[in-house]
Amino acid sequence: MGFLNGKRALIVGLATDRSIAYGIAEAMHREGAELAFSYIERMADRVVPLAQGFGSDLTFPMDVAVDGDIERGFAHLKTRWEAFDILVHAVAFAPREALAGRFVDVTTREHFRMAHDVSSYSLTALARASLPFMRGRKGAIVTLSYLGAMRSLPGYNVMGLAKASLEANVRFLAADLGPEGIRVNGVSAGPIKTLSAAGIAGLRRMLQHVAQVSPIRRNVTIEDVGNTCAFLCSDLAAGITGEITYVDGGFNSVGMSFPEDGGPGTGNSG
Repeated sequence: MGFLNGKRALIVGLATDRSIAYGIAEAMHREGAELAFSYIERMADRVVPLAQGFGSDLTFPMDVAVDGDIERGFAHLKTRWEAFDILVHAVAFAPREALAGRFVDVTTREHFRMAHDVSSYSLTALARASLPFMRGRKGAIVTLSYLGAMRSLPGYNVMGLAKASLEANVRFLAADLGPEGIRVNGVSAGPIKTLSAAGIAGLRRMLQHVAQVSPIRRNVTIEDVGNTCAFLCSDLAAGITGEITYVDGGFNSVGMSFPEDGGPGTGNSG
């Protein structure tokens, strides 16, 4: 019996079998959760078969940037589920042109609005829509962040600002929903070669660098992130809320790196 046995999870943001959302779905399915999936219209042909692979026929279109779509999506969900326990928010977006070039030059008002709307505000909107389903249950919400929320990183640009907003969102939602028994956490994943990450310039170099200097000397996988999210949404993590958990092989903790054939203290000192 898995540690999510008897729980129901709505996963928002599944795109391909290489996405982090897929790793989360895989881990939650393995641990016994019943799954539902939303998708944007153009992803239907991809998402519906993936959902079926997890034994789920509960899929529906929902654009998180449109309030009416959220209302219709949750209304459809209610025809099948009176309640659920877990919300997975795996949604982020910024226009490709906002992620290429000098930050100050390519960040327009519209790019800023769009990145924050889809990547951060949608968490609040989905949490609000989920609240009636989670009342009286041990609810859990998890979202996905990245180190760019805390540090400037090449090519991440306005997404870094949106992820910083998302992490603040986690803290405010945790404080607001905690008295109702709902926990809210974020996972800051290391770089992974996914469909959404493909729009970030220099991703290959980023992956190489992290693999070289992170304490575990490799990049993390969607399975690594999925397992952590499953844990955070389980009763095993009942005392954890308002946290951003790093799943990046320890890269965020490294202040300096040295070549493999040398190290601190080698050579002469002044």
